[in-house]
Amino acid sequence: MSIDKQELVRRVSQRVERETNIVETVIDATIEEIYESLQQGNSVSLRNFGTFYVKVAPQTWVFKFNPSQRLRKLFGWASTSKT
Repeated sequence: MSIDKQELVRRVSQRVERETNIVETVIDATIEEIYESLQQGNSVSLRNFGTFYVKVAPQTWVFKFNPSQRLRKLFGWASTSKT
């Protein structure tokens, strides 16, 4: 099972008790800022989620994601997190 953007917007809207159009605008803006930061070679860290970053490889860019300790623990990956 997976959720699409529309479902994500609906769920976040319910959680924060805001209209879906407002939440969708915020999610779209967040994603665009992440894209722009990565395109400029900057990493993006989201606390308790992980870090997105790019590495320049010969003739290409490699997209990377380093999950947070909380996310690692959630899936039983090696972790030093105590939460």
